[in-house]
Amino acid sequence: MSQTQKEIFERYLSAGAIRRDPDAVAALFTDDGVYEAPLVPPGHPLPRRLAGREEIRGGIGAYHRYPAFQVTVDFERSGYVLHDTADPDVFVVEIDTVLVTPPGERATMSLVQIFRVRDGLIVQLRDYVTPS
Repeated sequence: MSQTQKEIFERYLSAGAIRRDPDAVAALFTDDGVYEAPLVPPGHPLPRRLAGREEIRGGIGAYHRYPAFQVTVDFERSGYVLHDTADPDVFVVEIDTVLVTPPGERATMSLVQIFRVRDGLIVQLRDYVTPS
């Protein structure tokens, strides 16, 4: 049974934002899958491009250990909208994530992600995020 776009996205959300498990994130990609974050500044702990499961695992893992990522997601106040495209293997997600810092301050981070999938796995993810 093939997975819906919503199921694929929610598996990605669970592996990354909820469990912060780089092994689980990498497992969602094809062997030659690509994660791209074109808006990330050079030298940032989150690389602009990760190709293959090993690079994705390592790059996402390093970012999860980055001090600025040590926040909690307020899932009650966060949300997303999933958009279909003309290509059944491509979907777009608009996300507004409410982050809570250790002192309890809240900030909203808005981003857009474009997923290309095949057989329930991510072939390419373009993450238009500007992390701190």
